[in-house]
Amino acid sequence: MASTPTADRPDTLVRPDGSPVRALVVDDEAYLSDLLRMALRSEGWDARTAANGQEALNLVREFEPDVLVLDIMMPHVDGREVLHRVRAAGNDVPVLFLTAKDAVEDRIAGISAGADDYVTKPFTLEEVLARLRGMVRRHVAAASTADSRLQVGDLILDEETYEVERAGTEIHLTAKEFELLRCLMRNERRVLSKAQLLDRVWSYDFGGRSSVVELYISYLRKKIDPLGEPMIRTVRGVGYTIRPA
Repeated sequence: MASTPTADRPDTLVRPDGSPVRALVVDDEAYLSDLLRMALRSEGWDARTAANGQEALNLVREFEPDVLVLDIMMPHVDGREVLHRVRAAGNDVPVLFLTAKDAVEDRIAGISAGADDYVTKPFTLEEVLARLRGMVRRHVAAASTADSRLQVGDLILDEETYEVERAGTEIHLTAKEFELLRCLMRNERRVLSKAQLLDRVWSYDFGGRSSVVELYISYLRKKIDPLGEPMIRTVRGVGYTIRPA
C-alpha cells in the first residue's frame, strides 16, 4: 500500500484540499497500465486504469482525475477521440499521450489535439513519472491560486476560511457537513450518487453505508433551506445535486 502523503512522504504532491493526486491511466495493454498504476501509487497518488476509450470517458466523469495518461492507438474509441470528448466537455485535465509512433507529424498531431505532453514507447518509468509530476505541479499551482470561493446562487462557501453564508447570513457547519457541501458545490448541477459521495467525503470510512449520506444531507437542508428556497435536491434512484434556487 502506498504511504500517506502527509506522514512518510511529506514531499508527495497532493490536491489543494490535501487529498492524494488522482491519475487515470488508459491503455489496452493491461501489463503496461498496471505497471504505471503501481508506480504512481508508490508516489502516494490515487491511480486507476481503464482498458478502452469508453471506460476512460466514464471514469473521467466519475473519478475526476488530476492527470490523464492516454494511449493513442486503441480500438473503437482511440486516445485522440477520448481527448476530444474530454475537452469538448470543458475539462482541462492535463493529458500525457503514450504511443508507439515517434514520427514528428504524429507528435504534432497529438499536441494539436490538446495533449499537454507526449511520450513514445518504449519509455522509462522515471521519465513518465517526472513528466507527470511537472504537469500536476503546474495544474495544482493554478488551482491553488484560483478564487477560493465557491458560489451557487446566493450560497457562498470559502475553501480557505471555511466560512459559509447564504444571502449574507453566516451558516455554521461541522467539518463533515462542510466537506459534503463543498463536494456538492464543486459539482453544481451534477447528480452525485450516494456511492460517489461516500467515496469523496467519507472515503468509505463508514463501511459504505449510504444511510450516513442521507443523514448529513438532512443536516445541511435544515441549516440552508430556512434561509431561502431549497437548493439541495434529490434525484430519485440516482442521488443528490445542488442548484440555484
